[in-house]
Amino acid sequence: MSTTGPATFYDGLTSARHDATVELVDGTLRINAGDGRALTEWRCAEIAPVSTPDGVLRLGLPGFHSTARLEIHDKVLADAVVKAGRPCDRTGLTDHHTRLRVVGFSLLAVVVLIAAGIWGVPAIADKVTPLLPIALDVQMGDIFNAAFRQQLDGMKDAKTLECGSADTAQAAAAKAAFIKLVGVLTAAAGLPLPVEVVMVHVKDVNAVTLPGGHIYVYDGIPASAMRVDEMAGVIGHEMGHVDHRDGVKTQVQSGGMSVLFGLLLGDFTGGGAVVFTATKLLQNAYSRKAESAADLFGATLMAKIGGDPHALGEFLLRLSGSAAPQDHFLLDHPEAQIRAAAIDQVPQPSPMKALLTPDEWTALKGICTGD
Repeated sequence: MSTTGPATFYDGLTSARHDATVELVDGTLRINAGDGRALTEWRCAEIAPVSTPDGVLRLGLPGFHSTARLEIHDKVLADAVVKAGRPCDRTGLTDHHTRLRVVGFSLLAVVVLIAAGIWGVPAIADKVTPLLPIALDVQMGDIFNAAFRQQLDGMKDAKTLECGSADTAQAAAAKAAFIKLVGVLTAAAGLPLPVEVVMVHVKDVNAVTLPGGHIYVYDGIPASAMRVDEMAGVIGHEMGHVDHRDGVKTQVQSGGMSVLFGLLLGDFTGGGAVVFTATKLLQNAYSRKAESAADLFGATLMAKIGGDPHALGEFLLRLSGSAAPQDHFLLDHPEAQIRAAAIDQVPQPSPMKALLTPDEWTALKGICTGD
């Protein structure tokens, strides 16, 4: 059976359009120029519709073998070509096999992406960060600290940001106990740069470490701690982030992850949201790893100064079952039970000693209540 009709042909080599005549003969499309000269032949089994508008059958060869296109406006000829070809979706962009290849390559890209994100970027960050000068932590910390303090000013629940600022004997005693506790921890920690530990009027049970050794302890920590070793364990944990330079490492990871996802996922509609979400999900995993390492540092530091290294684990377990606002202290961190079990592996010193006197601990507990 032979079916003939007019068509428009693009050879894929130039942008010129060619008026052509198409003849369908035994499952083959013979495409001839207007003067009768043969241009090419396409087997119907090898062609597929590409971005077909209404009233036009636009055909091409799937894959990357050719960019030539053929447009058929004649409905009778178009229906005959569709029947002669393999089943396909006229509204699709490619044929079934090409779509399968695209899906396959996409899945492979995702696997490579996740593998590189989980093992590649963190490994690079771990190796690169120690090579960066400590001065970078300080410079980055100055920038982060200024912005963070401004944010905290909008969150504070007192006239002043820092606790223990009142001109009273109670505030002075509380401040002295706090300085003493931080001093004992700092002297034994052997940190690569000086630290500044500040207690602030923010109700959350949380502590935050910024690059450059800036540590902020929210007033929910002393309010929730049942003994000084629990609070000391939290501060020791934050000092672990300073020792491991987690602030700088996180920035290296964040930049690396954004570049990696951007390269593999490309700049497509909604791509920015996918990059952000994927990066955040993997960074959470890195955060959990960093938190576990900081737990171990804090517990070991507590044992070194004669305190109870297991107190931090007890504090975490109690917080995990508490309705108190905790914000980031447990968010994105390993489960409290897992963290406490790891902390319990650190041997307790014998004998243990008191880090503060009972009166000093009582004063410190109220450091944020007298302002």
